[in-house]
Amino acid sequence: MPLIQLSPHSIEFPPIDLALNDPNGLLALGGDLSPERLKNAYRNGIFPWFSPDDPILWWSPDPRAVLFPGELHVSRSMIKFLKRTDFRVTLNHAFEHVIHACANERDEGTWIAPQMQKAYLQLHHQGIAHSVEVWQEDELIGGLYGIAQGAMFCGESMFSRRSNASKLALYAFCRHFIDYGGRLIDCQILNDHTASLGVIEIPRSDYRQRLSDLRDHMLPSLCWQPQELNFSYNKNP
Repeated sequence: MPLIQLSPHSIEFPPIDLALNDPNGLLALGGDLSPERLKNAYRNGIFPWFSPDDPILWWSPDPRAVLFPGELHVSRSMIKFLKRTDFRVTLNHAFEHVIHACANERDEGTWIAPQMQKAYLQLHHQGIAHSVEVWQEDELIGGLYGIAQGAMFCGESMFSRRSNASKLALYAFCRHFIDYGGRLIDCQILNDHTASLGVIEIPRSDYRQRLSDLRDHMLPSLCWQPQELNFSYNKNP
């Protein structure tokens, strides 16, 4: 089946069941990264992922990698770290710096080209994209960013300049997200690192149903206001 070319005049996507099996989840190409198209994509379980020199590619893989935030795996060494660290964690204090770091501090190269950074910064200004920052004194040393879909959070990328910094960002965010009614974190595609944190795969049909159930369950606005996040350790993150 030929790859579906998106119309430049519409933000609509084809049904995700039409995504290719090889490569897994590739659904369409083209279009743009306008806020309206991106919001419609995430609302339907679709995300952009492409190399800087390629056309825009849109994906909806099967199975889908997800994390139930209460099931985040915290190792013994991480527990010790949580109890002694002097790092601080904040929410929505430095989105632009976080996405820039995620783009530029990857050994394998990046898909987060300048046009992607600009597009997600627009979503941040609209209150849809959010960042978590980890600080050592006043130095940004780690973080993550993603897209809110009601009681689901679609994680996009993370970075770390110190040992455990990105894990701390995720741990603190999971605690915060649960406290405000968050139910699921979309991790898109499973890898060894995310699997070690408790990320699992579920069928795309299951993911689609969960997204449908959660995307309109809006969390309190206080959840996303800039703030410092607590991460004192207990058995339930």
